[in-house]
Amino acid sequence: MITQDLLNEIRNHFAHIESCPQQATRVFFENAGGSLTLKSVAQTSTHYAAIPDNQGRANTGSQELVRVIEKAKNDMRAMMNAPGGQFFIGESGTELLFRLIMNACLGTDRDGTVLGSTLEHPATRSACDRWARVAGQHHVLISHDDATGTIEPAAYAASVSKDTVVATIVHTSPVTGMGVDLAAIATEIRKVAPECFIIVDGIQHAAHGRIDLTAYDVDGYVISPYKMFSRHGYGLAWISDRLTKLPHNSLIDGPADNWEMGTRDTGSYATLSDVSDYLEWLGSQVTESTDRREKFIAAGEAIHAQEKALTDAMLHGTGNLPGLAEMANVTILGGIDNPAREGLVSFRLETMPSVDVVEKLNTAGIRTHVRKADHYSGNILTPLGMDSCIRVSMCHYNSIEEVAKFLATVKELHG
Repeated sequence: MITQDLLNEIRNHFAHIESCPQQATRVFFENAGGSLTLKSVAQTSTHYAAIPDNQGRANTGSQELVRVIEKAKNDMRAMMNAPGGQFFIGESGTELLFRLIMNACLGTDRDGTVLGSTLEHPATRSACDRWARVAGQHHVLISHDDATGTIEPAAYAASVSKDTVVATIVHTSPVTGMGVDLAAIATEIRKVAPECFIIVDGIQHAAHGRIDLTAYDVDGYVISPYKMFSRHGYGLAWISDRLTKLPHNSLIDGPADNWEMGTRDTGSYATLSDVSDYLEWLGSQVTESTDRREKFIAAGEAIHAQEKALTDAMLHGTGNLPGLAEMANVTILGGIDNPAREGLVSFRLETMPSVDVVEKLNTAGIRTHVRKADHYSGNILTPLGMDSCIRVSMCHYNSIEEVAKFLATVKELHG
């Protein structure tokens, strides 16, 4: 769906697509650590950083800031298909996950169960561990499937009980790169515990498109915009109407449903509109529909198709270059042909420490990342008997030519 001409246009939307200010020409395969930034986001951020006005004042400057914020929230409603609930920003995606989980635990029954899985990032696992204990609840972790690097709806179905008051789900693993069937998992939870508050870590999934909050039937969804073509410095949360009503930190006599703390950064909201505009533009290039939501859907499908082409080439080869799956002494996390894969391949080269592989790739101008069996990734790597792996994370603006450069370099390292 993404032709070479369209790919060239896509790449022109992003800053530092081929080079880094500290490093000359390089291939950026570290998108899971933070995507490339839209040029429009950089321009918007500069503009709003100079604005002295605050919201809520009786002047045209202040009124414009309020308009920009409301527009961004409406853009997010369209992009994520969320007609109800509310969007708000916070310090980071991790901070917002902690806040949503804290309020869900404190607002539900003592002795209830807080259910999650070992697939999750420590943001949700740590928040549940802490706030379940504070609230007098039981934190239960379901084991994910080591072989596939994901978790199936049946695993949640086997563990949920009528006493489950809070459940957490990671939409996509930042280590294996595998997504989950979010709607099906939520359905299994609701069959047994219909009033359970379901909170989702969508941070790794967001850049891959196809977010549909109406279809998921969850109560909270959090992203980190710097991993979705925007910038660092804030996180974005959506919460359902019923989660909104739970007791939460707020100012005395202030608006009862307000979850935002202090003066909002208008520039953060404005950059979300830049992301929305970009995805709508991309959708318009791959569908003839003029319906806004359908353009977002088309953009997501195009992103998925491009990323599948990239990961297929990385695994199975391109041109006369063998893929990782065809090389001896290479282990692919989550298996080779895994339909849950979202733009990411994590692997281990048994003949060389992962940290050395990443260093040599970086020297060759290919940016990747080592994941170690620490508090971030030990939940995935330790059960596999691995102390580390190389994470190669791609996005739709990457090219087959960049994959070929990566494979040629790995082939040399492989010997």
